[in-house]
Amino acid sequence: MFKCVISLVILVMSKQNFAKNLIHYKCRGGIYPRSTVERFFVPDDKVCWKTQYDDYKPNCFNAPSLQGKPWADPDIDSPNFKPKWNMVDGKVNRSSHIGTYNIVNQLPQNPIGRTGICGRGVLGRWGPNHAADPVVTRWKRLDGKMVLDPNKKPILQFVAIKRGDSGEWALPGGMVDPGELDTVTAVREFREEALNSLAKTEEETAQWTEKLNTFFSTGEVVYKGYVDDWRNTDNAWLETVAYNFHDETGTIVGSMNLQAGDDAVGVCWVDITPTIKLYASHEEIVQTVNKKQIRIFESEH
Repeated sequence: MFKCVISLVILVMSKQNFAKNLIHYKCRGGIYPRSTVERFFVPDDKVCWKTQYDDYKPNCFNAPSLQGKPWADPDIDSPNFKPKWNMVDGKVNRSSHIGTYNIVNQLPQNPIGRTGICGRGVLGRWGPNHAADPVVTRWKRLDGKMVLDPNKKPILQFVAIKRGDSGEWALPGGMVDPGELDTVTAVREFREEALNSLAKTEEETAQWTEKLNTFFSTGEVVYKGYVDDWRNTDNAWLETVAYNFHDETGTIVGSMNLQAGDDAVGVCWVDITPTIKLYASHEEIVQTVNKKQIRIFESEH
């Protein structure tokens, strides 16, 4: 049985657990994405499933566009759909990064709580939908010299893409394909969304492939868990593994020409500031990376 307070961040590099009380906000209230369906109101004190909420009667929405898609589950009541919850089901990973989720009335239940809408919305999978996000960083430099903030600390930058659907700035991540490793997804999505690799010729990609392969072999997990995403529902939700790939000298990815591709409509290096606002839970992930890199920098200088 899930508790409504869970450990949000797992910082693998330092082998420490940083607990944060998680209550989702972005997936509550308003109109559900790509629909005209309104979410049922869920106050903060009624998010937890253990809290009685007799009036809770959410609308149900399953995007018609998912019908027949090879990467999406069938409808939950399809006669041949017999998913194995909380485990790897064939090539589809139906386990959660944050523990065992409940099955209620044959439906997986969002482990964080009520969202104001049931069904799977626009998400491909019932239950957890796994993604991977690369946090590619460098130190901000001007004329080769490191730029410092007013507190004499170096300024960390990361590669951000502008999402085509919401217009928000985000990490260049994406969904994990069945049977694919998280690391492979993270690197693939960065190449497609931040370097526009899908539009490059083999000759063009060969110029930086070897350099990138070496760079992306050194990534470290900085987050593994639930994502407060607009698309989450009571029965389907986003989870991610985020990797930090740091270009210490700024001569590898830091020197490349970024070009938006795939479903990104913009890409650039962004300063990590205390007030930065990003898509879903990405700002919390980026701030975790910032603290980690600053701590490493200060210990070495």
